[in-house]
Amino acid sequence: MDLKLGGLQRTTTPESVYRVLRAAILDGTVPPGGQLRERDIAEDLGISRSPLREALTRLEEEGLIVKIPFRGAFVVEVSAQEVAEIASIRLLVEPYAGELALEALRGPERSRLTRTIEDLHRATAENDIPGSIDAHLQFHRLFYDLSGHSVLRSLWNGWESKLRLYLTVDHRSYGDLHDIAVEHEKLAAVALEGDTEMFRRELAQHFQSALRAGTEDPGKAPAEHA
Repeated sequence: MDLKLGGLQRTTTPESVYRVLRAAILDGTVPPGGQLRERDIAEDLGISRSPLREALTRLEEEGLIVKIPFRGAFVVEVSAQEVAEIASIRLLVEPYAGELALEALRGPERSRLTRTIEDLHRATAENDIPGSIDAHLQFHRLFYDLSGHSVLRSLWNGWESKLRLYLTVDHRSYGDLHDIAVEHEKLAAVALEGDTEMFRRELAQHFQSALRAGTEDPGKAPAEHA
């Protein structure tokens, strides 16, 4: 799939090029499987190939694109089956991560949890899909980061880029993007109560569409709100 990025703001530094391209991927301007053609992007943004290649390398390291020799750079595609499998594992381990992180979340790190909810409210109010995705993932990542458990952290690191790409579709499926912030505010309240089983039940509700996705038509996008 050849894709031009006409209409994007002209920019020059590797950092700003990276941000422009990242936003284009996360807001769906460049869809999963879409090709990022260096020549077209360089012309559209009014830049040389050097800062563009630096930006593409960062996107590849983040897991958002893949470079195929002699073909070019493409946005990574994530299947419904992959999302379903990740959700099934998260349903088992995320309540445990939340349990391990509870002392920190109730104490010195509570402000971080609060801040992610505030970021979600702000991003969804502004219809900022890239910002809402970042805040969404940061919310869930907190449980793993604050668990003090290196294996749990590794699990999250292994699937974060896939979730990020999946959420580029998922967030655009909401009739009201602000519902994402409301859902996560409720999850935060349940997590802070310290009832692991209740948290697990809330997550099961949260993941229900994704958990079904692996058994449905593989061509049908899942409607999971991860």
